[in-house]
Amino acid sequence: MNAFATDMTAAPDGVSETAHREELLRVDNVSLSFGGVKAITDISFDILKGEIRAIIGPNGAGKTSMLNVINGFYHPQEGTITWRGKERRKMKPYEAASQGIARTFQNVALFKGMTTLDNIMSGRSLKMHRSFFWQVIWRGPAEREEIEHRRKVEDIIDFLEIQAIRKTPVGRLPYGLQKRVELGRALAMEPDLLLLDEPMAGMNLEEKEDMSRFILDVNQEFGTTIALIEHDMGVVMDLSDRVVVLDYGKKIADGPPEEVQANQNVIDAYLGVSH
Repeated sequence: MNAFATDMTAAPDGVSETAHREELLRVDNVSLSFGGVKAITDISFDILKGEIRAIIGPNGAGKTSMLNVINGFYHPQEGTITWRGKERRKMKPYEAASQGIARTFQNVALFKGMTTLDNIMSGRSLKMHRSFFWQVIWRGPAEREEIEHRRKVEDIIDFLEIQAIRKTPVGRLPYGLQKRVELGRALAMEPDLLLLDEPMAGMNLEEKEDMSRFILDVNQEFGTTIALIEHDMGVVMDLSDRVVVLDYGKKIADGPPEEVQANQNVIDAYLGVSH
């Protein structure tokens, strides 16, 4: 799993812990349009190493488009993405993945006929370095490499508490478990930045509690930085270190959860009238 550890040293009074964290990714004045439709307009924010960064807003606010820009699926017409201090130009999704950015999707994107183990194993593909020749004969270096990858996948299965379904085709699993398998596949990539697009969507209360626990454990135990899109405000306020709020493709607030929750623009646009 991800090797780096988050600096959990207590900050001085009045100073946010996030102020001492290294910037992992920065979005500067990004705009994205599809024909005459503006999906994102002049958005800027950063993601700090080791934090859980929530991106919220009403439907159609541009949240998923923002994740698609970060992982290279969309290329903005204006603005820049800076990853680990280097400005990126038209990065492809596979390049983003190879550099440590993994994601899950709003709608589960798994190989439904494959088992849980094989789906998670597919997340190790970028970590496999043996040639096609060795993989075909599956002897020597290729065999040792696959055994090592399978050991890591089994560790993820244990971590996510899905041992009982490791040999079950994911198409037979209930939705909540499919979301957990998709998280496992993303973790198999050993990401430095994990993008989660509505990981709680369609879940009941118990499933949400389990997923919240796993997200916190991934962040705290492995030090993985997480950017999270989520509509459940209870989850957002409990999990996130900072929140950026989008509305009609524009940023209307950015800050700690309690500050954002009290922001009148956010209340008017998204949270509803305060009583």
